[in-house]
Amino acid sequence: MGMGQNFPVAGILLAGMAVVAMILLGVDAVIALAVLLVWFGSLLVAAGRPPEPPKAVVRQKLDLDSIRDLIENFSTPVLITERNTIALANRAARTMLGLHMIGQDARVALRQPEAISLLNDSRSGEAIVRGLVRRQDIWQISRRAIDDRLAMLELTNQTAEADISRAHTDFVANASHELRTPLAAILGYVETLREDDGRVDTPTAQKFLGIIEREAQRLHALVSDLMSLSRVEAEKHELPTERIELASLVERAARDAAGSARMDRLDLELAAQPCVLGDLHQLEQVVRNLVDNALKYGAHDQAVTVTLDLAPGDQARITVSDEGEGVSPEQIPHLTRRFYRTDPGRSRASGGTGLGLAIVKHIVERHRGRLDITSERGKGTRVVVRIPLAGQQNEVEGASEDGLSEDAIGAETQELS
Repeated sequence: MGMGQNFPVAGILLAGMAVVAMILLGVDAVIALAVLLVWFGSLLVAAGRPPEPPKAVVRQKLDLDSIRDLIENFSTPVLITERNTIALANRAARTMLGLHMIGQDARVALRQPEAISLLNDSRSGEAIVRGLVRRQDIWQISRRAIDDRLAMLELTNQTAEADISRAHTDFVANASHELRTPLAAILGYVETLREDDGRVDTPTAQKFLGIIEREAQRLHALVSDLMSLSRVEAEKHELPTERIELASLVERAARDAAGSARMDRLDLELAAQPCVLGDLHQLEQVVRNLVDNALKYGAHDQAVTVTLDLAPGDQARITVSDEGEGVSPEQIPHLTRRFYRTDPGRSRASGGTGLGLAIVKHIVERHRGRLDITSERGKGTRVVVRIPLAGQQNEVEGASEDGLSEDAIGAETQELS
C-alpha cells in the first residue's frame, strides 16, 4: 500500500490537540512545538512502512522452505501439494515427472484414475498405480496430510518387487510341472504292472521297469538341481575364500561328466595352471554342467573341446565348445533362464532338467566372474567362463542380484569354426 492509504490523520489531530493542551497548561511554546514535530515525524515514519503480512502467509513461506530443504535429497520421489496443486517436488520427482508439473493440479500431473481417487479424498491413504512412467511400471503413491492445507505424496517404485514375485510364481509353476511329469509316468506304469497281477510278459515288464527307472532318475536329477540352485542362490553374496588350482579341477570334472562311455569325445587343452579363490564343489559343478550339455547337444561324432587359459585382466578362462546344431541368436539371452529349453522334447529325452545353465550363471556370479555364450546355427556353441585370479576377486565389482545381464550373455562375438 502507498503512504496515502496509510496517512495517520487521526494521529496528527491527536498530536495537535495535545500541543494546544500543553500551551494552555503553561508549557513553553518551543518545547510544545518540539514535541509536536517529534510526534508528527514518528507518525510519518510509521505510515511509510509496508504493512506486515498476515501470520498465515509468513508461516506458509517458512513451512515450504523448510520442507524443500528436508525432502530435496530423498532417493524416492516426493511431492508437496497445497490443496492438490503441486507446490514442491524433490530432485527425484522432478527427474521422474519433469519440471513442468510444479504449479499443476496433481490430478492432472499424475493422470491415473487410482491417483485421482486418492487425491480427491482429503484423508491420508495409499494407491497402486500402473504405467505412471513406463507401461510396465508399478508405483505405490502414499498420501500423508501435513495440515489442512498441505499434504505429502511419496512415490515408491514396486516394479522390482512385482517382477520378483512373478518370477517366484513362474518358478513354482514350472517346477511343479517338471516334477509332475516323471511322477505321472512312474505312477502310471506301476499301476499297470500291479493291475495285471503278474500277467504282463517279461519283455514288456522289463520295458516298463526301464521307463520307471529312467523317470525316477530324471526326478532325482531334477530334485538335485533344484537343491543345488537353492543353495547357490542362498550363498551368492558370500565371496568364496578357498584357494583352488583350476587345472586339476577342470580335468577331473570334465572326465567325470564324460564318463567312460563318452571319454573318446573329450578333448582337453589345459594351457595354464591358474589359481582362483572359489568354492571347489561349485566350480566342479560348472565344468560338469557345461561339458555334459556339450556332449548331449553337440554332434555325436564330433569332439567337445575344453580349454583352460589366461584371459586379459588377470582372469582364468574356461571354454567349452561343441560342434552341434547350435542355437539361434534370439535364444541366447534366454539360455540361463530356469527350465528354458530350445528343444523341450530332445532335452527331456536326454535327461536334461533345464536348470544346468541357470546354476552355472549363479555360481559364476558368486565368484564375481563373467559368463559368455555364443552360438551359430550348424556350427555349434561356445561357452566361456572367466573368473578373476586369486587376489583379484576383491577388486572386482559383483554382478547384479538378478543375475548376469543380457548384455553380458552372448557379448562375445567370435564366430565358431
